[in-house]
Amino acid sequence: MSEAEVFEKVKEIIIDHLGVDEADVKMEASLVDDLKADSLDTVEMIMSLEEEFQIDIEDSEAESLKTVGDAVRFIAERSGK
Repeated sequence: MSEAEVFEKVKEIIIDHLGVDEADVKMEASLVDDLKADSLDTVEMIMSLEEEFQIDIEDSEAESLKTVGDAVRFIAERSGK
């Protein structure tokens, strides 16, 4: 799956969970600072990403996903294996 395809699916999940405008979901957007995700939002998004992409994201890995781009690159890398 390409990074662009992953981005589109990640964007859908973020919009669904955070109710943000599609234009705000950019690769460089911080999940907490720009998109205002709190800890519960983050946990729910991680669970949705795991389900959507059929991967496991460890807590330590989830903590490193600070931006939309971090999540997209992580998932693209993981789903490429």
